[in-house]
Amino acid sequence: MSTEPINLPAQKTTPLVNLNWDGKVLMIRPTGPNIGQRESPIITEEFSPYFKQYGKAVKFLVLDLSTVSFMASMGLGMCIACRNQAAAVGATPLLFGLNKDLQALMAMMKIEKLFRIIKTQAELQQICSK
Repeated sequence: MSTEPINLPAQKTTPLVNLNWDGKVLMIRPTGPNIGQRESPIITEEFSPYFKQYGKAVKFLVLDLSTVSFMASMGLGMCIACRNQAAAVGATPLLFGLNKDLQALMAMMKIEKLFRIIKTQAELQQICSK
């Protein structure tokens, strides 16, 4: 088994997720509309190598849920796994694009306490440009 780092693309699009790495911000955008038992482990498998390869270079993790309308418990677990990987490398976890239903779900499950909630694109750009 090789221990050499894999050269990950700065932008990666799969049927379930779009990833964008700009050298400081890792943007994870599930394609939605649902994140459930089937989608969650596949999405996690796609973003995990970025944390392994770039580590402390990741300053901000943006989980953009703007195309997601429903999330099952496995999807919530994926959000927590994403946040935990960000915290492990010292990145600030940001949650963006929540619809009202997802925002209520995140609040009910107390997951919103694990992220900084960003409501507008302007706010997101301002934070990530620091």
